[in-house]
Amino acid sequence: MSIYKDYLKEIEDRKVQGLHPKPIDGAELLSKIIEQIKDVDNEYREDSLNFFIYNVLPGTTSAAGVKAKFLKEIILGESVVKEITPAFALEQLSHMKGGPSVEVLLDIALGSNVALAKEAAEVLKTQVFLYEADTARLEEALKNGNTIAKDILESYAKAEFFTKLPDVEEEIKVVTYIAGVGDISTDLLSPGGDAHSRSDRELHGQCLFEHNKDMQNELLALKEQHPDKRVMLIAEKGTMGVGSSRMSGVNNVALWTGVPFSKYVPFINFAPVIAGTNGIAPIFLTTVSVTGGIGIDLKNWVKQKDADGNTIVDADGEPVLKQTYSVDTGTVLTINTKTKKLYKDGEELKDISAALTPPKMEFIKAGGSYAVVFGKKLQTLACKILGIDIPEVYATSKEVSIEGQGLTAVEKIFNKNAVGNTPGKTLHAGSNVRVEVNIVGSQDTTGLMTSQELEMMAATVISPIVDGAYQSGCHTASVWDDKSKANIPRLMSFMNDFGLITGRDPKGKYFPMTDVIHKVLNDITVGDWDIIIGGDSHTRMSKGVAFGADSGTVALALATGEATMPIPESVKVTFKGQMKSYMDFRDVVHATQSQMLKQFGGENVFQGRIIEVHIGTLTSDEAFTFTDWTAEMKAKASICISEDDTLIESLEIAKGRIQIMIDKGMDNANQVLKGLVDKANTRITELKTGIKPALRPDANAKYYAEVIIDLDEIAEPMIADPDVNNEDVSKRYTHDNIRPLSYYGGTKKVDLGFVGSCMVHKGDMKILAQMLKNIEAQQGKVEFKAPLVVAPPTYNIVDELKAEGDWDVLVKYSGFEFDDSAPKGLARTKYENMLYLERPGCNLCMGNQEKAEPGDTVMATSTRLFQGRVVKDSGEKKGESLLSSTPVVVLSTILGKTPTLKEYEAAVDGIVLTKFKPSQKQLVQ
Repeated sequence: MSIYKDYLKEIEDRKVQGLHPKPIDGAELLSKIIEQIKDVDNEYREDSLNFFIYNVLPGTTSAAGVKAKFLKEIILGESVVKEITPAFALEQLSHMKGGPSVEVLLDIALGSNVALAKEAAEVLKTQVFLYEADTARLEEALKNGNTIAKDILESYAKAEFFTKLPDVEEEIKVVTYIAGVGDISTDLLSPGGDAHSRSDRELHGQCLFEHNKDMQNELLALKEQHPDKRVMLIAEKGTMGVGSSRMSGVNNVALWTGVPFSKYVPFINFAPVIAGTNGIAPIFLTTVSVTGGIGIDLKNWVKQKDADGNTIVDADGEPVLKQTYSVDTGTVLTINTKTKKLYKDGEELKDISAALTPPKMEFIKAGGSYAVVFGKKLQTLACKILGIDIPEVYATSKEVSIEGQGLTAVEKIFNKNAVGNTPGKTLHAGSNVRVEVNIVGSQDTTGLMTSQELEMMAATVISPIVDGAYQSGCHTASVWDDKSKANIPRLMSFMNDFGLITGRDPKGKYFPMTDVIHKVLNDITVGDWDIIIGGDSHTRMSKGVAFGADSGTVALALATGEATMPIPESVKVTFKGQMKSYMDFRDVVHATQSQMLKQFGGENVFQGRIIEVHIGTLTSDEAFTFTDWTAEMKAKASICISEDDTLIESLEIAKGRIQIMIDKGMDNANQVLKGLVDKANTRITELKTGIKPALRPDANAKYYAEVIIDLDEIAEPMIADPDVNNEDVSKRYTHDNIRPLSYYGGTKKVDLGFVGSCMVHKGDMKILAQMLKNIEAQQGKVEFKAPLVVAPPTYNIVDELKAEGDWDVLVKYSGFEFDDSAPKGLARTKYENMLYLERPGCNLCMGNQEKAEPGDTVMATSTRLFQGRVVKDSGEKKGESLLSSTPVVVLSTILGKTPTLKEYEAAVDGIVLTKFKPSQKQLVQ
């Protein structure tokens, strides 16, 4: 059967699912389609024309290269297609976003046919995705006296590709749709279990609202009732988009409610409108901006205050809320982009200027942030070539500089890495800054989208600015099924060619690694002044400052080596008191959230800000447990302030692990990993000699708030509880409900335990081994009354445990040990009461491959407790995922219930759970 017939069969298969033909990205299929177009008597010619015109992915896909070449033939008269005139061929090229299309346009614009050259030049003036090779051709032509090249460059210098775009509508009419009450996880918009389909946008769109057809039909009905309005998705009494950046979630919302990007490129929509009572989660808001969307903080429910200004609470100690205005489903509102207000029936409801800042208005006008980022870069290059000053076209970046005020740690990092700001000007929080990025991470369930984004922005190689970048295989590590076999090798090949270090070698020279990406990034980050961008919300390193990002922002960082964002405010966290010997550091993490909320009357002062934690004495592995959890605290990012000796120790550990990667053969031709080892050695020398101490904030830095955590108050293990049966649905599935172990009275049934995810480190695995030995010594045997699934984060940890003897202990008590020579091909649906030693990776935490049995109560070390993430509901009972420390999880599975404090203390007797002590040094300068 021919490749075209195969495509027709796939189309029939998709019809059964209610889907249109899949967009074409392959050269072989499109070449066959072109062959059929040229044959005027071909039975498939009409369909082939439609596929060619309306169903080819743009950018640097192999299909785009074939399409651009054929369009060039038509423009030059070498091929004649009556349905595609030369003018229409140029229009098609204008929608192809760079790469082969720009190459063709340059060929024609710089060619000998003056009439065609002028037409191609007019199209080129609308394009922004040009790279150095493209502008170099224009520069060379300019030197040779080519007037058309001069005309194009002058247009770029004026940024006419931006200025000639239509202005943003003054009034945008929206109709509301309440997508949920309380915090809405991005899992609702793009469930983890559907990660495999994210790069197939139409197919993935079917999973919106977790495949809830009733909600989808309600949304469609609203659109039919209000054809002149956009639907605004709302998180009532909550924050929209908590949990992750999830570009696929924004893509889904845009597909259902947004505006088509091009009539020639299917299923790529932009400009969604999203809102929440408590705004949009920080990393998700960045993703909304990528697509030129609008994210609104409604504040339509407010906390009630008494006469003294104190928050009024109910019988359960929860703040009492009052509705200031209704946004019930079907409410018609008006967004005025001039006054920057939200209106209902002409009456002002809310100032929304934060959603419509000058930079965000530019994103909306340009159809997304990429066009603005590349446009600024292109304008700068053109002005440099022409030798002229850069005209002020784009809104000037907001620069906040307060004389006499010191710098927080994040302000210092941003000032060091800033580009394009006023020379010599010190910037404080609130400034909007372009910064160079040191480390970039791409993970496997968003990586296919990142590769698509790179193709669509016509990028072919990683920016030389980036010190190192890594493509993981951790989110699909648990089950090596047909979907993984189809997607992951293709992803690894693309990213390896692009210049990333990849967990899997396309040539098979080194053994595939499924290490959790955050752990790898934590090791390859060897600068405490570094900026890290990663395609996951848990990109929160214990060195430098790291930001979780959507697949598009990751692509932008890989292609340009830059990111643009405001400098966030910071909250300073310090510690006092002394930990009890039976407490785990995870308990400190949860207590930080609990004590913060108590200190500030239920207000989450961490939300949208940097948590500057003065960790002092903890090396990067254990400190990462804190920074990792700050995603659940709704922080924008976090920074660890370490003592010099501690940072040196962390860098030595990182060097050793990078060297292991080098020894395995993972370095590339540019010797990226060797460069990171060299950078670590340089930093260690600076620290030892005192030339440049560890990153410190200034003593007179200004913080939004300061939080002091009293370790003496942590008397028992702390558990984050989803509170699945709370009568107020807005209080369910938040990470703010932190309970002490005694709350459960030692009686709550536990159906499954999970020790794994990015929240654990080597120390957790050793604690597990020691606990099993303790329990055997105390009870004569180890018997599990609930399954215990264990997934070490990295292969390095497994190797180190084997060398130290702890792995043998775990194997002794296990009923299953992973086998890389025969990885699981199917996800488990049933678990036995035993210990499972799973392949390194995310496992249950991700929720896209394996899950607990529906209705289970799970005790886990992982990060997410959202509905359906780790465990689905059953017909009889809601699934719930309680999050706690490794020792609590282990003991819960031995007992089949939550332990009493007495049982817990006995099980951890003699085990050093953490060596954390507050630093006695002033970690400021």
